[in-house]
Amino acid sequence: MKSKSLFLSLIMLCTLNTHGAKNTNNFIHNGIPWFDDQGSIVNAHGACIVEDNGRYYLFGEYKSNGVNAFFGFGCYSSDDLVSWKFEGIALNVQQDGILGPKRIGERVKVMKCPSTGEYVMYMHCDDMGYYDPHIGYATSKTINGEYTFHGPLLCDGEPIRRWDMGTFQDTDGIGYLLIHHGIIYRLSEDYRSAEEKLVDHLPKSGESPAMMKKNGIYYLLYSDLTSWERNDNYYFTASAIEGPWKRQGLFCPEGTLTYNSQCSFILPVTRENDTLYMYMGDRWSFPNQADAATQVWLPLYADGETLSIPEYKEAWDFNSGKKVDPLAGGKKVARKKITFSDKMDWQIDNNRLVSNVKGSYVELTLNVKQFAIAGESNPTGGYAKISIFNKNGEQLHSSFVDFYSKVPDKAVRFMSPELPKGEYTLKIEVTGIVPEWFQKNGTRFGSSDCYVNINDIVVF
Repeated sequence: MKSKSLFLSLIMLCTLNTHGAKNTNNFIHNGIPWFDDQGSIVNAHGACIVEDNGRYYLFGEYKSNGVNAFFGFGCYSSDDLVSWKFEGIALNVQQDGILGPKRIGERVKVMKCPSTGEYVMYMHCDDMGYYDPHIGYATSKTINGEYTFHGPLLCDGEPIRRWDMGTFQDTDGIGYLLIHHGIIYRLSEDYRSAEEKLVDHLPKSGESPAMMKKNGIYYLLYSDLTSWERNDNYYFTASAIEGPWKRQGLFCPEGTLTYNSQCSFILPVTRENDTLYMYMGDRWSFPNQADAATQVWLPLYADGETLSIPEYKEAWDFNSGKKVDPLAGGKKVARKKITFSDKMDWQIDNNRLVSNVKGSYVELTLNVKQFAIAGESNPTGGYAKISIFNKNGEQLHSSFVDFYSKVPDKAVRFMSPELPKGEYTLKIEVTGIVPEWFQKNGTRFGSSDCYVNINDIVVF
C-alpha cells in the first residue's frame, strides 16, 4: 500500500485542526486540491461515486508524482460530498498479471450488483506503452473493503481488450460497460462478465465515456482524443441504450474546453423534490498528478434532448446548486507584506506577481488560520511549489500547483486546510518544471514555459 506522506509531518506535530479538511458551508470548490481527514490531498482521478446507505464513496486512481504507473485505487467517503475520509487503498498492485508491477490501472468504476449484493470494480489495465489493454474486474463484500482482483472481464469467453471505459447502472438494476469509440456491453446478472455487445463503434464518438438517464432519455458523454489535454466534450442521446444514438453537440460553451476538464462520471443525487445530476471531471496534470491534478464537479441540466452546464462555478453550494464566492470572508494581502527572493526575478503590477525564474520565490508570515492563492493559468504556465511553515520553521505542507491551461483561467489555485490560528509562513516558489506529456507518436502537449502568475494571496 502506498504511504500517504504529503501531510505526515503536520499530523505528527498535531498542528492541523482535526476538522481542517472540512469545507465550510457545504461548498464544492473546483480546480483546487482538496484535503481529507488525515490532512493529505484527496487523490482519486478518473473517478466515480457510489451512494451506499446514505454515504458517498469516491473511488479513483491513486496517482504518484513523476510516473504514470498504477499505485492503487483509493477510496474515500463523505456524507456531504465536501468533507472526505480516507478509507484506504481499495485495490493494490497485484504480484503479476494485467495489473501487476509497472502496469497501468485507470478509470476505476464501482457498482453494487443487485442480484448478489457484491460490489464490483472495473478498470482499464495496460502496459506502460498502452499496447496491452484489458478491462479488468475485482469484487468485495463491503463497499470500503479490500477488493479481490479476478483478472480480465470476459465476453463470450474472450477478454475485452479495450482502453478507456465507464459504467452505468440503469433504474432496473441492469449494469452496462461503456467503452471508448462507442462500444456498449450489457453485463451479466452477477456483473462478473459481459453478456452482449449492444452498440458497436458509435460514429463520431470518443473516449472517457459517462452516462446518465432522465425522463426516459439516455445521455452519453465523450471526450475527444487529445491525451491529457482538455477539449470540448460532447454528448449523444437515445431513448434506449441499444440506440439509435444521435450526436447532439457540446454540453459546455464552445472554447471553454469543458471548463478545462475531461468527463469521468455522472452522479445522480436524489433529493426531496428532484434529482441533481452532478458532472464529475478531471483536470489532469502531468507529471505531478498526485499533487496538482484536481476535480471539476458541476450541476448538469437536462431538458429533453438538451444537456448543458451553462456556466462555470468556481465554488457552489451543493444543497442549493448556487454559485458562491470561494474567497468570501478572506482578506487580500497587501504587496508590502510580501517578501521576495529577488525582486528582479518578478514582474510586479498592482499586486500581480509573475515569474519564470527557477528558484525565485515570494513569501509572507502572518497570524492566520488559512491561506488561499488566486492566479492565472495559461499556455505558458508551469508548476509552483507551495510550502507552509510554522513559527518554529518546521515545514507543515509542501505540494505542487499547476499554473498551465490551454485556455487562460483566472481562479483560486490553492486553498490550505484550516489551521489552528497562529503564525505561519507561506512560500510560493517557481520550480522551473513544465507540465508536458507525449502521445505514442511523439506529439507533445503542454506548456511552452514555466511561469507562475499570482493575482492575489488571501488569508482568513
